[in-house]
Amino acid sequence: TGSSDPYCIVKIDDEAIIRTATVWKTLSPFWGEEYELQLQPGFHSISIYVMDEDALSRDDIIGKVCITRDMLAEHPKGYSGWMSLSEVDPDEEVQGEIHLRVQVLGSQGSRRLRCSVLEAR
Repeated sequence: TGSSDPYCIVKIDDEAIIRTATVWKTLSPFWGEEYELQLQPGFHSISIYVMDEDALSRDDIIGKVCITRDMLAEHPKGYSGWMSLSEVDPDEEVQGEIHLRVQVLGSQGSRRLRCSVLEAR
């Protein structure tokens, strides 16, 4: 039909932590959702998967972005902007990007992640 039913899953070190709401029948979803959660001291990466909900079969992965601990260290005040989606399956072509705002708050002993999943296109 030329549209998707997108939602996002936020994973920290491959553990699913957050699932956004599904935005029905669009290629330019707006979520505007913000989450704050505890970060383990030794975490390696945060991955955001953009999914296409499908009632009749398994949900499709549209693409993902990965933010490493090193990338966050390069942006001590946080990162905000558009990131291009990359493929999860090497046989699939991926087009699109997601607008995120990610910030690490607190000190080494008690670090929190503030993640805002804003929109995609």
